[in-house]
Amino acid sequence: MEQQIRFCTAADGVRIAYAIVGQGYPLVRSLGWFTHLEYEWESPLWRHMIEGLAQDFTFVRYDGRGTGLSDREVESHSLQQWVADLEAVVEAAGLERFALLGISQGGSTAVTYATHHPERVSHLILYGAFGKWPYPVDTEHGRAIHESILTLTRAGWGADNSSFRQMFTATFVPGATAEQMRWFDELQRNSCSAENAAKIYDAFSLIDVTDLLPQMRTPTLVLHRRGDAVIPFEAGRSLASSIPGARFVPLEGNNHVYLEDEEGVESFFDAIRGFVGVSARPRPSRLKTGLVTILFTDVEGSSALTQRLGDARARELLRDHERIVRTALKAYGGAEVRTMGDGFMASFGSATRALECAIAMQRAFAEDNQSAEEPILVRIGLNAGEPIAEEADLFGTAVNLAARIAAKADAGEILASDVLRQLVAGKGFLFADRGETALRGFEDPVRLYEVRWES
Repeated sequence: MEQQIRFCTAADGVRIAYAIVGQGYPLVRSLGWFTHLEYEWESPLWRHMIEGLAQDFTFVRYDGRGTGLSDREVESHSLQQWVADLEAVVEAAGLERFALLGISQGGSTAVTYATHHPERVSHLILYGAFGKWPYPVDTEHGRAIHESILTLTRAGWGADNSSFRQMFTATFVPGATAEQMRWFDELQRNSCSAENAAKIYDAFSLIDVTDLLPQMRTPTLVLHRRGDAVIPFEAGRSLASSIPGARFVPLEGNNHVYLEDEEGVESFFDAIRGFVGVSARPRPSRLKTGLVTILFTDVEGSSALTQRLGDARARELLRDHERIVRTALKAYGGAEVRTMGDGFMASFGSATRALECAIAMQRAFAEDNQSAEEPILVRIGLNAGEPIAEEADLFGTAVNLAARIAAKADAGEILASDVLRQLVAGKGFLFADRGETALRGFEDPVRLYEVRWES
């Protein structure tokens, strides 16, 4: 799965970064304060959420002004400006009608956008959201707490010592492991400057969209966790009760952000799919355990392809990619684990069959390209190991390495790990030693081999 990062410009000239991943009905996420499209993509706190939604939707995320890959040098932050960021992304992505997911303070942005553009938003989903900032600052006590948080943010947000940021981490994800908390700490520091973090938090105290809620005519789903320590459960219940016809679904748990493998995360995905009316992509009922071979495919330059040909024509080509891959998987006994629009992840119980399948795919692509106006160039990476199997998916180092190997391959190439090469020794395959290569996320260099597949 590969996210496509692009840029657009808001009405006041601020550049906004947004990312598109997956396929299916469009779903846009509105989320503020600290986001970073690249860091989220690598993070165990967000990656599973992104992939879970991208399985069945064309999932669009963006970094608001002052955060992530968007322009950092901005003078002010307000609800009106956050709505303008969302408007710019929707226009740039060419979305006529879509579902809108507002998380936490992003819920107020989503509500405001939906009331201003009801013709665009088919479904509104609000998770951990509120109509009015639940921590009033119009009292001496409330203002004192607010000012204390601002002071702490300005002093410690970007510091090497994470103790300042751990106040937020312990509140947002109290059930996280030490490693997950470390990632959350670093997300805060990498997402925006201390000054921007303080400005954005200060703007939260002014959020109040309660007057818009009775005007809502968009079908709305409100999801809220009972033990949420960031936005109290009562705020979610009050939000749902103020929107005509809104459906309210209480969820168990204390974390503001769903953690990987946390009980109930599938209920979150199911609720969104069911509300929007999207059927879950068929998943394998059971994946092989023990030693398996992992295969990744990735269409070279899919983002540029879409920009050059347009969405409709590019989608036709990607369907050809899907057809060839699925035909080969069926012929060689591979199990489709995930599809990412411009790539697949598959598993095999036999290393030999996996390599035969990869070769069959490249030969099929090459044959199709001979008569095609626009060739499809695909890179393939393989690795073998013992990943963690959880019914419909595989996780772990073996999977991550296979994905990194695929990313290193050139168009039309098959790259394999040394483990895979040894497993198929004596089977008649031809390999070319590509030497040791540094792969992102792995401390030691990995020796890679090119598989010679041309007849």
